[in-house]
Amino acid sequence: MRSKSKQVLLLWLEGFREACSLHRVVILCHRSRKLLLRTGQCFLLNGLIFLGSLGVFKWFIDPALQWILPDQCSPLTSQEFCSYGGFYAFLRGGLLQLFYVFWFYPLYMLSFILSNIWYNDIAKHGFEAIENSDVSSAEALRQGEAPTSLNMANAERPSGLGGVMIGIGEQVYSILLLTFFFLEVYVVGVIPYIGKILNFLLLSWMYAYYCYEYKWNFSGIPLEKRLDFFESNWAFFTGFGSPCVLAIFFLSPLVSGALMAILFPLFVLTATGSGPEKSIGAPRRTWKCAGLGRLPIFYLADTLSMLALSIFRLESPHEI
Repeated sequence: MRSKSKQVLLLWLEGFREACSLHRVVILCHRSRKLLLRTGQCFLLNGLIFLGSLGVFKWFIDPALQWILPDQCSPLTSQEFCSYGGFYAFLRGGLLQLFYVFWFYPLYMLSFILSNIWYNDIAKHGFEAIENSDVSSAEALRQGEAPTSLNMANAERPSGLGGVMIGIGEQVYSILLLTFFFLEVYVVGVIPYIGKILNFLLLSWMYAYYCYEYKWNFSGIPLEKRLDFFESNWAFFTGFGSPCVLAIFFLSPLVSGALMAILFPLFVLTATGSGPEKSIGAPRRTWKCAGLGRLPIFYLADTLSMLALSIFRLESPHEI
């Protein structure tokens, strides 16, 4: 137990260090002008416009409304003015809600849609920047066996129409799996006493998987092998996802959403340039996690996904 605990701690620290290797973002942006442009657009929308709007609202607009339409009267305020205190509070609350309905919520949806499009471009340009770079000058490709591992993974998928259909099926299943896992994260968070701890742990895994999924998609790694590798290296990915969650865990939903929209592409790029997962195509006994065992992180989400797919297959013939 002591040796395994030490192994878990070392793998967690390695994952945490990999996530904090933000110097890779600078290196990759220096190599790819397209990547620099997309990353800049993401920062402009989510950092200056979205997060900046929240800052202006909190530090200027809300205090100004509080001063113009106060709840309580000061000693210098006339009694006639004080009689409108309840109405002013109602009016101020209505104005604040208008800001949320007509500015923050639409801006949040715009940020969500555009960011998800840009994340894919950022991961693609980062992946291309690494592939086109010299192996000796790229820290992310410091393991020489990586191309062989990826080729082994790609060779398992058939070519032609069969490969396309398998890819579509994997995408549908992946969407269902992550959707149910997200619901699991939300439900676990409301459990008394231990809910917050479990929520932090599941969020760490969720963000770590999201960060690496872009790279695995471009590498053509089959979904089954991704899940096997992820659940077998659960200690490493717990560490990798921890900085993502720490940055937003104690903030309000809007602020955490804006901050995560800025930080997430940076973590995607650090995952794109990381090295430990390059052994994904190698035998299991050679993995650093060998001996820890596979942790069924996606067991519940997988069960619900398979149930949903089976229900869909049963209903499809009746619809036809």
